[in-house]
Formats: sequence, C-alpha cells, structure tokens
Amino acid sequence: MDEKMQNDQIQLFEDQRIRTAWDAQQEEWYFSVVDVVGVLTDSKDPTAYWRKLKQRLKEEGNQTVTNCHGLKMTAADGKKRMTDVANTEQLLRIIQSIPSPKAEPFKVWLAQVGRERIEETIDPEQAIDRALETYLKKGYSEEWVHQRLLSIRIRNELTDEWQKRGVEKGREYAILTNEISRAWSGMTTRQYKQFKGLKKENLRDNMSDLELVLNMLAEASTTSISRAEQPQGLEENRKVAQRGGRIAGNARKELEQETGGPVVTHENAHTLQALITGVVEDAAEWTEEKT
Repeated sequence: MDEKMQNDQIQLFEDQRIRTAWDAQQEEWYFSVVDVVGVLTDSKDPTAYWRKLKQRLKEEGNQTVTNCHGLKMTAADGKKRMTDVANTEQLLRIIQSIPSPKAEPFKVWLAQVGRERIEETIDPEQAIDRALETYLKKGYSEEWVHQRLLSIRIRNELTDEWQKRGVEKGREYAILTNEISRAWSGMTTRQYKQFKGLKKENLRDNMSDLELVLNMLAEASTTSISRAEQPQGLEENRKVAQRGGRIAGNARKELEQETGGPVVTHENAHTLQALITGVVEDAAEWTEEKT
C-alpha cells in the first residue's frame, strides 16, 4: 500500500468501530474487512468468519478477494497487525456475499442503484433529474444546482472533444484536467482538493459560484480552442489546455485586483451551506425583532 496512506482512522457503524485508512495517492478509502464482517454478522469470531467466507469466494473465482490488500492496523490489544482491507467497491461486493439481516439493506440499495443506472442508460434525462433531486436534498440552492448541471454539460463537451483528438480516457484526461486547473486556479486538482480539506468529495460540488463559473470558462475556452485548431494527441492538447485555463486565470486575477480578495478559498460545501443558513437565520431573527 502507498506510504502516504493514513492508517487507523475510526468510523462508526451502529456504534461499532470500523478501522479505516485514507490513501491520498489513490484518493481511496480502505476499510478493515474483519471489522465490517463483525458489524454485519454479530459473529463472536469475525476473523474466523471472514477466513471461511474468503476461502469460499476464492473457490467461486471471486476476483474481489484476490485483489484485497493487507495493511497493518492497530488491533484491540494496541499492537499493529496485518489485516485485510477493501475499498468501497470491493467491500460492497463482499457484503453481497454475507447472508445476514444487517447486510440486506445494502443489497437492496445496490439493486436499486443498478436498476437506476440501467434506466439512465435507456433514458439519460433521468440521470439529470436524479442529480437535480440529489443536490437539492443536500441543501444546495436551486440556482447553484442549475449552474452545476451546466458545468457537467460543459465538461462532457470537453471530454467529447478530447476523445475526437486522440486523448485517452483516464490518465490522459486527468493530466489535461490538471493543466487546466493549474492554469486558472494555480493548483492541480489534488492540491485544490487538499486546499479545501476534501478527500473523496467531488471538487466541483465544493466550489463557490465564482469558482464554478471560472472553472466552466476554463473548460469551455479549452473546447473552443481545440475545435478551432484540432490538436492531436496528449502533448498538443496539453498546450491547448494550458491556454484555455489561462483565459480563466487572467479573469480570476483581474477580478481579485478589483475586489481585493481571493476567488479561490478554503470554503467547501459544508462551510458554504453553513454560511447561507446563518444568513437566513440572522435575517429571520432581525425580522422577529422588528415586528
């Protein structure tokens, strides 16, 4: 496992401890499989339970078990011991194999998600409707949500353009995204997330209106330049990404000169929503005092 992994963080599920580790390099949470098995099965010996389940899954040819990593975590006696850990996808696959009433809600949820993804493949508009509903439930304003959905469309147009220009999905998309981000914000995507105190959360979901607008400007500018010049391959597209990002970067610098304050801040979705809530509550109190 990566040396930058932060071990022995504790998460609670039904008041029971689950040891976790955050891999900053892979941007992935890992969970102690034995701890999760113990929570879901109420087994007196979750280690033995997991050993038997692991053997059965291997015999069935389940690749999830084969791909599980071992990691040193603090045991109940305070000593560091190797234990199997799984990322979110691997863990959900293991949970599907656990015959337990406590595991049933997870299985129902996975079936529901699978059904929704199939429906969205048939009718993509449903994905937009669900995204809108999810953002509103999380407490985002309707205006911010519509702006966020627009940013998704602009991002999709950019990745469609990259695909036409011979850029490979995955690593090369990430490289170009970092170039755009660095050119307009001064930080790579990972640095930006660390700056805002994020881990697995989506960076765009934690941007203010101004940050989101400038990010859209950077990506839309990159798409426009690419369509005009038709670059081919990673290196040519890297230069276009830098130029597109610089357009938004210049706008950011000019705005900061005019306002005297930074556009890119530490504020994330939690702090931004808390700020909005505070303003609303203050306004309500002021109204009550005046009436």
